[in-house]
Amino acid sequence: MSAQAAAPPSLPLVASKPKKQPYPFYLGGVAATIAASITHPLDLTKVRLQASGDKRMIDSIRKTVRTAGARGLFDGITGTWMRQMSYSLCRFWAYDESKKLLGATPQSPAWILATAGVMAGSIAGVVGNPGEVVMVRLQGDFAKPPEKRFNYKHCFDALFRMVREEGSSSLVRGVGPNVFRSILMNSSQLASYDFFKAELLKTKYFDDNIACHFTASFAAGTVATTVCSPADVLKSRIMNASGPGSSSTLAVIRSSLATEGPMFMLKGWLPAWSRLQPTTILIFLTLEQLKNVVDWKRGSL
Repeated sequence: MSAQAAAPPSLPLVASKPKKQPYPFYLGGVAATIAASITHPLDLTKVRLQASGDKRMIDSIRKTVRTAGARGLFDGITGTWMRQMSYSLCRFWAYDESKKLLGATPQSPAWILATAGVMAGSIAGVVGNPGEVVMVRLQGDFAKPPEKRFNYKHCFDALFRMVREEGSSSLVRGVGPNVFRSILMNSSQLASYDFFKAELLKTKYFDDNIACHFTASFAAGTVATTVCSPADVLKSRIMNASGPGSSSTLAVIRSSLATEGPMFMLKGWLPAWSRLQPTTILIFLTLEQLKNVVDWKRGSL
C-alpha cells in the first residue's frame, strides 16, 4: 500500500469564533441614568418618607404637588444624574471586573456572583458617596421647613457649597452606611439578576430575550428592596442631617428607636419597592438593549 493511501484523510478547517470584545464600561451608568430619570418621582417620595414625618406614600406625593406643583416631583433631578453617572457607572464596571478576577461565568454559583457584587459595592459606595449626598439633599430639601432648607440650585452648586460651607468632610457624610448599603445592593441586585437569568435560560420556557430579562429583573428588584431597606433608611436620615454629632450612625439609630420603634428600619419599604422594582427592570432592559446596539454596530448581532 502506498504512503499516499496510508495518509489519514484531511479534516476541513473550521474557523474559530472570534473572542467577543467587552462592552463599553459606561453602558451601565447610561442605562441607570435613563431608568432613574423615569422613576425619579417615586425615588423622591421614598427619600422624603424616610427623612420626614410623612406616613403614607400618596399623602407625600400630594403634599409635593400641592406645595411645588407637578414639577416638584422632579426636584433634585440633577442630583440623580450625578449619582447615577458616578455610583452606577462605577458599580457596573467594578462588577464586571470583579467577575473576571473571580473567573465567574453565567453558570457560576450564586455565592461567587454575590462575592463579585460585594467587591463592586465596596468600591462604588465610596466613589459615589458625594453624588449620593447631593442627591439626597436635593430631593429632601422641600420636605423641610423653609428656614432649614439648603436651597441648592443644582447638583454642582450643592457640591461646591457643601465643600465651602461644611468642609470636604461633608462629601463623605454617611459613607459607612452608604458603602454597607452599596454592598447589599450590588450583591443582591446585580448578582441575583445574573443568577435568575441563568436559571431561567436553563428551562425550556425562556430564551435570551426581553421576557427573560423582565422576569429576572423583577425577581432581582424584590430581593434587593428587602435586603437594602434598613441601610437605606439610615443612609437617608444621616445624609439629610446637619450639625455636630448628627452624622453618627449610632445616634440616629438610638433616636429613631426611641421615637418610632424598631419598625422604622422598614419605613418606606413600599415606595422603595415601587421605585426600585421599575428602576431595576428598566436598568436591565435598557442595558441589554444597549448591548444589542453595540453588537449591531460591531456587526456581531
